[in-house]
Amino acid sequence: MANAASDVFASVVESAVQLCNTGAAAWEIGMSWKLAMAATAAAVLTMGADPAPAPMATQTAQGYLGAAAPDTYRILPPAPVAGTTRYEADRAIFRSTRAFKDTPRWALAQNDVNQAAILKDLSCAVGVELTSANAPTTTAMILRVGRDVSRATDRPKDIYKRQRPFLVDKGETCIEQSDALAKSPDYPSGHNTWGWTVGLILAELAPDRATEILSRARAFGEGRLVCGVHNLSAVEAGRMNGSIVVAGLHGSAEFRRDMETARLEVAAARKAGPAPDPAACAKEAAVVAQNPY
Repeated sequence: MANAASDVFASVVESAVQLCNTGAAAWEIGMSWKLAMAATAAAVLTMGADPAPAPMATQTAQGYLGAAAPDTYRILPPAPVAGTTRYEADRAIFRSTRAFKDTPRWALAQNDVNQAAILKDLSCAVGVELTSANAPTTTAMILRVGRDVSRATDRPKDIYKRQRPFLVDKGETCIEQSDALAKSPDYPSGHNTWGWTVGLILAELAPDRATEILSRARAFGEGRLVCGVHNLSAVEAGRMNGSIVVAGLHGSAEFRRDMETARLEVAAARKAGPAPDPAACAKEAAVVAQNPY
């Protein structure tokens, strides 16, 4: 049942996060999230999980913050521009990190391309894979937070319109250099905003595993640098962006209530298990420990 629940969580969110990455119109992203939430609610009920979170899940297209969200454009440092030290540092790091091609770190970056698998990717760090079966409120909450992440990312991206690094300097990337990817601005990284947001939330829910969770969340975001689809400045801005989102979320009473329920769910899921494969987790930890720059 856990694997089926994980597949449902991944499948219903995948279309929405891909739209964010490709710079889709806001109405497309919103509709994708609405469909994802409806599918999540139905899936939770079908798999016999506690149906209580289903009503909340059907409303998650609204996010938690709406217009009350912090203005990330005003908070983030500006995107680097040609002729500055930061701009040239980004170029140098992009060129040097092409050496990761066909290494274990490159493979991890390719694995982490799929944002919908974030809970599976963080399972070694948490100590269990969280799914809509063993943590229905938690997964629904994280999906809902995705709307706040999109809002926090879209405004600065649309204003700065910074090019992806492979459009400035030639170099291989771990995914296809598609037209859709090229049209999606670099700064800040929406991928890392999402990964760091989820990492911070899970670190609160399992504080004894905070070091492992945040180390893996950092690697999740830095995979975009290794992959060659984001500059270092965009990755760092994504991490800051995620922190801004989580700070704003704690101003929402509804989010705080959901966090209390999620804390109990995560504790129960960790106790019930099963724990991820220790050998696979040790191998992953060794790769995560490598600093890519």
